[in-house]
Amino acid sequence: MKPRRSAVISRILKPSSVLSSIAGPSISRHPPLIGDPITPKFIHHRRFSTPKSSDPGDPDSNRTPSFSNSSPWIDAGYSMRKPISLWPGVYHSPVTNALWEARSYIFERATAGGGAEGGLPAGEVKLVTKTPGESRTSIEYRFSSDYVLREQYRNPWNEIRMGKLVEDLDALAGTISYKHCCITGGMMRPLILVTASVDRIVLKKPIRVDTDLKIGGAVTWVGRSSMEIQLDVIQSTQDLSDISDSVALAANFTFVARDSATGKSAPINQIAPETEQEKVRMEEAEERNKMRKIKRVEQKKEVDDEAADRIDKLLAEGRVFCDMPALADRDSILMKDTCLQNSLICQPQQRNIHGRIFGGFLMRKAFELAFSTAYAFTGRAPRFVEVDHVDFVKPVDVGDFLRFKSSVLYTEIENPAKPLVNVEVVAHVTRPELRSCEVSNRFYFTFTVRPEALTDGLKVRNVVPATEEEARRVIERMDAD
Repeated sequence: MKPRRSAVISRILKPSSVLSSIAGPSISRHPPLIGDPITPKFIHHRRFSTPKSSDPGDPDSNRTPSFSNSSPWIDAGYSMRKPISLWPGVYHSPVTNALWEARSYIFERATAGGGAEGGLPAGEVKLVTKTPGESRTSIEYRFSSDYVLREQYRNPWNEIRMGKLVEDLDALAGTISYKHCCITGGMMRPLILVTASVDRIVLKKPIRVDTDLKIGGAVTWVGRSSMEIQLDVIQSTQDLSDISDSVALAANFTFVARDSATGKSAPINQIAPETEQEKVRMEEAEERNKMRKIKRVEQKKEVDDEAADRIDKLLAEGRVFCDMPALADRDSILMKDTCLQNSLICQPQQRNIHGRIFGGFLMRKAFELAFSTAYAFTGRAPRFVEVDHVDFVKPVDVGDFLRFKSSVLYTEIENPAKPLVNVEVVAHVTRPELRSCEVSNRFYFTFTVRPEALTDGLKVRNVVPATEEEARRVIERMDAD
């Protein structure tokens, strides 16, 4: 029996507290006995809410998570709610379903209030200033008790599937961005919010798949039409008394707002940090934004003499491979010989609430191809280190023919105990009817190999470019790092 939606919405979106708590139905499955024709029963218990303030702490290496342990969490268990047009959830993971279901309440409230495309008309928009706490959102994975959920996130080596976790991080960042952009009374303006880039996702310690996991974050910086969202993944163990030591992964997402009618950039609510930690994080985000602008300008400059010399040095060994392959270094390999690729047709089940392909899905597919590339290159199952950078250049639509191409850009073998493998994945939208192919995304990942593989005598090879274009790509990534 479904809960009364009107009661749920009125309980969740109170005018006096804009989106401070969003509740939705959560479902725990009670499987029937074998042969039992009765449909499984479900119990509604999901809570979707945010803490009122963040924990103080050091924002640097011992980074305190941006959410409180005492706050209610989204339960990452199954949801069987019937999808609506704003929540196409059947394809996505239980966590993504939970986040999108909660996000759908924002739109349902906005639709109930009228306005263009489920929001307020542009002429009635009045921006407000919000605190990070008003967008702060958290979700919990109960791996220790939910066997079905744990199985969905377990890889063949009994570790966490990082691709699915990255997909969930993007969904969580999207939900946070929508909460920040809502205005008084829970009304939603006619905006399209999309992932612009991911600066870095750093794995600070291994993540276990049999221990409960919590992720959370908030908006930390706002420009005119863009915002940065900082996320933390927490996994506590009994031997860790300091919560800052429990941060297993940190991520920074940048979202941009577009007017749904014109497609142009649209102004968004500003931010007013309250605590010292929030102020420090806003300053750090401002510095990152400045660095992004500087790098964009530098990338447009002509190649100077120093860069030309670096390109020439990188190509020296590649020329030996091409011209005198019998004399080439056997501990090296050409970049083109590390390439893998796959293709797919983008399906409706992979779309987001705007009808375009969900950015988290693209990140997961790119990660899985990068993992396979590192696996084929090293000959051993790699271990994830970080997502270096992700660029969302162009949107991907339902029905697009999407091709992912990957290669090992370069390796770092100076530290024999932890060699690093840097993988690039480029996504292309291919249109055979028009004989065109455009880059939609660029992804950069770093992997290492497991210690036991090094003990067995594994040696990671050096990767060399054979063309000037390949050498430029290598230099750009080295400089970016």
